Amino acid sequence: MVFGWRRKRTPSNNARKKQQQNSNIDLHIPNHFLCPISLDLMKDPVTLSSGFSYDRSNIEAWLQAGNFTCPVTNQILTTFDLIPNHNLRKMIQDWCVENRNFGIQRIPTPKIPVSPTQISDVLSSLGASTRSLDQYECLDLVQKIKKWGSESQRNRRCIVDNGASSVLASTFDAFASDSYEKNAKLLEEILSTFDWMFPLDVESQIYLGSQASLRCMLWFLECRDLSSKKNSIIALKELLSSDQRHSETLANIEGVNEVLFRFIKDPICPTITKASLMVIFHLLSSPSSSEKMKSAFVKMGLVSLLIEIIVDSERSTCERALGVFDKLCDCQEGREEAYNNSLTWPVLVKKLLRVSELATEYSVSAIWKLNKYGRKEEAMVEILQAGGFQKLVLLLQLGCGDETKEKTTELLKQMNPYRNGFECIESADFKNLKRSF
Repeated sequence: MVFGWRRKRTPSNNARKKQQQNSNIDLHIPNHFLCPISLDLMKDPVTLSSGFSYDRSNIEAWLQAGNFTCPVTNQILTTFDLIPNHNLRKMIQDWCVENRNFGIQRIPTPKIPVSPTQISDVLSSLGASTRSLDQYECLDLVQKIKKWGSESQRNRRCIVDNGASSVLASTFDAFASDSYEKNAKLLEEILSTFDWMFPLDVESQIYLGSQASLRCMLWFLECRDLSSKKNSIIALKELLSSDQRHSETLANIEGVNEVLFRFIKDPICPTITKASLMVIFHLLSSPSSSEKMKSAFVKMGLVSLLIEIIVDSERSTCERALGVFDKLCDCQEGREEAYNNSLTWPVLVKKLLRVSELATEYSVSAIWKLNKYGRKEEAMVEILQAGGFQKLVLLLQLGCGDETKEKTTELLKQMNPYRNGFECIESADFKNLKRSF
């Protein structure tokens, strides 16, 4: 066997001298290439009515902060139009190419941002096409809006500021009322566009909160692919969190309990699981339908399922699961299911001071309800054996909300007579605790 190797080439004397010369040269950026606001090389130079050029992102931030003057001259601007300075941008790009040996990368040619006039024209056409239920024309217009939004954050702000969400929601409601199946592609495209428009304005919420729109989103949760399920459950979560009346409307739609429970029992995506827990939480918070909803979820086995989730889940999921569990403890059926689960007390006590301030509040609330409306003596013994007394004392010392403080104080008073012989301390729970959660 013959082994061969190639000797590594060393740079020649001339090459070494050239490299040393380049490294010793201080690269000077022409002053007119620098943005007067950030003093960084401009990537998208635009000119104000004062005649001075700035990088677009910096001058937009300046104007959005409520300034009406030119940053350099301090004179009041006669117009807020930002005119692209193509000549200056071309000079900067050429300079970057010339100095690429110094590690300077050529700035890309920026895309021209969408204007309010363009958005208004598209939204006007979308409204007209919606009235005639022209599915294909609407789909083209929605995709154009979505494409603009994908190009820059600035475009997204401009689209939202010009009322796109209400027009899109109106289109969604109209085509959902017509037929879910026939217009599925358009409806899915609209929902995916809403992703960066939350929170929605009141008019948009009215359209998305209609019976037809809610039934359509529920149909997506049952019948469509993962992406559609995710967009639908996020839209429902945002909608219900904005107005309690939407919870009442959704609660009256047949089959919603089963669909949401299925996402908790057989999780397919963390985002969908978290959003489903929030939707259930809002449904259980609805005064007109909460008792019926709570009983239905308890019969499905949600109480035991939540305890399993709380045992080993990350912070945000644990918070949501504890919130739903606390709501289910408002009804007798929910409390009975909790009493019959041997993990209830150890899990609730374990989560005190362990996850977050919100999780602690939900845990205290659930413990308080289970103790007040149920088997008090049995509850006191279980809490003490799980080390709950010391944790509740420490919670008062660290500080908590008024309602949580009141419930904690009441629990401590009731536990005090049972302390002898039952108390247990788990020192691991008290390590590295800070006053702020």
